[in-house]
Amino acid sequence: MRAFILVFMADNDMWQSTKGNVIRVGSNRGGNGDASAYGSGVANRGAEVGATLFDRVPPHDVDAEMAVLGGMLMSKDAIGEVSQLLETSDFYLPQHQTIYDAILTLFAGSQPVDVVLVANELMKDGNLDKVGGADYLHSLVASVPTAANAMYYADIVHQNAVLRNVITAGTKIAQMGYSASGAQAEDIVNLAQSEVYEMSAGKVRQDYVAIGPVLQNTLDQLDKMQNHELEQGVPTGFRDIDEVTQGLQPGQMIVVAGRPAMGKSTLGIDFARSAALHHNMTSIVFSLEMSKVELAQRIIAAETNIPLAAMRRAEDITPDRWNTLNTFWTKMQNAPLFIDDSPNMSLMEIRAKCRRLKQTNDLKLVVIDYLQLMSSGKRVESRQQEVSEFSRALKLLAKELEVPVVALSQLNRGPEMRNDKKPQLSDLRESGSIEQDADVVFLVHRPDFYNKEDRPGEADIIMAKHRNGPTDTFNLAFLGATSKFMDMPQDYQQ
Repeated sequence: MRAFILVFMADNDMWQSTKGNVIRVGSNRGGNGDASAYGSGVANRGAEVGATLFDRVPPHDVDAEMAVLGGMLMSKDAIGEVSQLLETSDFYLPQHQTIYDAILTLFAGSQPVDVVLVANELMKDGNLDKVGGADYLHSLVASVPTAANAMYYADIVHQNAVLRNVITAGTKIAQMGYSASGAQAEDIVNLAQSEVYEMSAGKVRQDYVAIGPVLQNTLDQLDKMQNHELEQGVPTGFRDIDEVTQGLQPGQMIVVAGRPAMGKSTLGIDFARSAALHHNMTSIVFSLEMSKVELAQRIIAAETNIPLAAMRRAEDITPDRWNTLNTFWTKMQNAPLFIDDSPNMSLMEIRAKCRRLKQTNDLKLVVIDYLQLMSSGKRVESRQQEVSEFSRALKLLAKELEVPVVALSQLNRGPEMRNDKKPQLSDLRESGSIEQDADVVFLVHRPDFYNKEDRPGEADIIMAKHRNGPTDTFNLAFLGATSKFMDMPQDYQQ
């Protein structure tokens, strides 16, 4: 594929900039030319796209940029407001980026900001002449009558920057589409979605950073934690688990694993219930095993203490229970809990839906029930390789969206071969990469499942892996009739 490159020249070769207007001068580079030079078919279309796309000046407003900088040079209040909205890269002209950085440097150092001091700051770095000298700084102040409208001008600059980002993302996506093969179509769609999400979320790809600022941020977090100013992660709803984990942390992949009928789905739903219904945190449950109705019945049973069996027998719903259900409905009808039971759901669908929910509802928790039922929609060498890809992709999704992703997983028959029946990390089914990618692994074990007289109604939630802290085993009560786990009493002794 022929690449089309837009080159911005500093002198009269191609572009000449005047206040607010950009005039094309010089040769007609990148014009229509002779399309036959590119061959036929796709190449011709690529040439047409390049001619129309790259032969135009990206959206910008030099007048607005000058007015923003002028307002900041006139008022310290304007600096504080504008700095919350604009990044350095939002300015189109490089000299404006340099001036903006100099203003912020002075402001961050609690120093006065005016034309003279900014000129001095630019001179220290050898940038004063590059931006047009002190005369240009004076012209910035003269270009705006008052600093009161600085935020209005800043919004214009920001909107133009967003449009330039759209063009950049669109161009990148188009190039990926032309260069990829048919077999890579799904991967390209995912990359395109990721590109658009990052752009719309205002994220900028980070470069490497020095250790100093990172350590400073870490110490600041510790200070806030001691002063109870730092928000914890997503609460699980269980006292001891939250004590050890400080809640499910953003960017983490949490695996809840167990043998069939052990209660892993119940625990995953408990996490979602706690977050959405009791802490008003937007959560979504992707259920590849149960229908929406079955999930709703479990949630109702857990919240109202009406037995799950009664949900399936009309005669068991007494008037008192109807009152309880109506009260629950009134309370929870606007709860930020979403359920998706789409059949044959692919990983790409899950990613797309999570990104959309993050943008529209500030998503805080994702629960997937369960990992081995997911489909990639493409041919793979082995099921183990496919599950490994799912595991890695979910970890990356957690980091991208900055939310905890809880993935439920089956265990192999390993526990049933042991005398105590207790699961181990090595029992994770079909892929060792699950335990590698996971930040936290919970293994669900109910002794009374194998022997009804062995601690009936109790469950061990074994934290077999905890990347950021100690492992532990948590003793919970299992209420199968209402489909939920609960904390044991504080004074309970095994």
